[in-house]
Amino acid sequence: MKQEELKKIEKEIKGMIASLKVEIEHLEESTAPIAPENSIGRLSRLDAINNKSVVEASLRNRKRKLNKLQLSLSKVYNTGFGICASCKKTINPKRLILMPQSDKCVKCA
Repeated sequence: MKQEELKKIEKEIKGMIASLKVEIEHLEESTAPIAPENSIGRLSRLDAINNKSVVEASLRNRKRKLNKLQLSLSKVYNTGFGICASCKKTINPKRLILMPQSDKCVKCA
């Protein structure tokens, strides 16, 4: 893979990491415990608990993606980066820009 493609991928990964960190920060603020002394109705409390569960699932997914992106960032300049784990062919650079955490080409994925 060309050096300019690697730099572009590295820049994209860094941008994705930065935006994910902001999203994670906002989601963590939204997952604060619901205090039982808050005077909200029973249905409102159930709705808040349900919403909290959805936000927590989203937070877990974002953290998982952040870890994959950080791992990809550390491997950008390794010789095996951009090589499909299954067929050992070069992964299309456009795929790596959209999904830098991919370790397989479109055909093998």
